[in-house]
Amino acid sequence: MTKRILIILGHPESGSFCGALADAYENAAKAAGHEVRRIDLGRLVFDPVLHKGYAEIQPLEPDLLDAQAAIQHADHLVFVYPIWWGGPPALLKGFFDRMLLPGFAFRFKDATSSSWERLLSKRSARLLVTMDTPPWYYRWVYRMPGHNQMKRNILDFCGIKPVSISEFGPVKGSSPGQRRKWLEEASRQGEGAR
Repeated sequence: MTKRILIILGHPESGSFCGALADAYENAAKAAGHEVRRIDLGRLVFDPVLHKGYAEIQPLEPDLLDAQAAIQHADHLVFVYPIWWGGPPALLKGFFDRMLLPGFAFRFKDATSSSWERLLSKRSARLLVTMDTPPWYYRWVYRMPGHNQMKRNILDFCGIKPVSISEFGPVKGSSPGQRRKWLEEASRQGEGAR
């Protein structure tokens, strides 16, 4: 089944290993016949800071309006980013803060309610995550704070599920052979649109 895939590169540098993973996924997905769009956050022009919180919504820059349209169009979202200080980079978090707004990503049922509608349901996601911490250590010692934030606090809150996670690490000190294996894994994920 052909899918409409949106790849979001959350590393500010397109030439990073995260960029190579995004390339591998993208090339394999296109070769398998999927419709693929890509957003490299490091190339967008937007202010990632919510200057007044959600008390007053800042007008969205054209790049963020385009990103919202791309998310609306997609069946499957792929986020490629590193774990820095236990979580995703500030650029990716700022992208979410600015773009996943009430009325677009979710809607509270009324002004006093704590229940909400998930407006981005019927979409799945894959996280391709690099780290310098060994994945087992991140899982069992740190308890995966960045994975939990992305999967539960952000994507599921908006209705995006299931969310699958592929971890690649530790990248620091990895051999060229190990990196090739990781790129092959990203290609397999892209080919199957998983």
